[in-house]
Amino acid sequence: MSNNKQREGLFAFWREVFFISRKLDMDSLISRIKQDGTVLGADILKVDSFLTHQVDPKLMRQIGKVFAEKFKDAGITKVVTIEASGNVPAAYVAEELDVPMIFAKKAKNVTMTDELLTADVYSFTKKITSTIQISRKFLSETDNVLVIDDFLANGQAALGLISILEAANTRISGVGIVIEKSFQTGRALVEETGIPVFSLARIAGFDQGQVVFTEADL
Repeated sequence: MSNNKQREGLFAFWREVFFISRKLDMDSLISRIKQDGTVLGADILKVDSFLTHQVDPKLMRQIGKVFAEKFKDAGITKVVTIEASGNVPAAYVAEELDVPMIFAKKAKNVTMTDELLTADVYSFTKKITSTIQISRKFLSETDNVLVIDDFLANGQAALGLISILEAANTRISGVGIVIEKSFQTGRALVEETGIPVFSLARIAGFDQGQVVFTEADL
């Protein structure tokens, strides 16, 4: 066998190993949702035992590795999210990519004296509108940003972040989502901006208190 064929075979082997490893990683996310997620009403999923209140660091590290592998060649310079539940997965992604992580704040405090970039974001879960903000000094025209968030439902949080990033004239390479409720409008609204969405777990709907999944992006 020639050296080229040996190399091709080796590359194919490791690609398959990575695919299987990544699938196992995200199977663990699906398993946690099935095991510990609680369906509330017609459109709410509670995952406070491992993501939105109490956090499973091992699972978050796996999530960070999968997103980082997807965007390792994209030239990402910043990972951006919105407080609070997006902070943990975004931090693990940023750690893997070895770049800073910025989280948009929902309330201004006395230490935020710099120029601010802001956007109004309506929460369908909390039924309130928040003005999210990022200090202008942390974003520049040379930045290439990856947006990470815990959930995608109606898309308002992601659209608010995109609005801020566009005001800073940054490049946006993608929106990475841990759990997407695909039966809601968020994905379509984000994709209308021309920015691709990559979700680790996609929920088609809820059936008698059980989560029904559809094919994920990663």
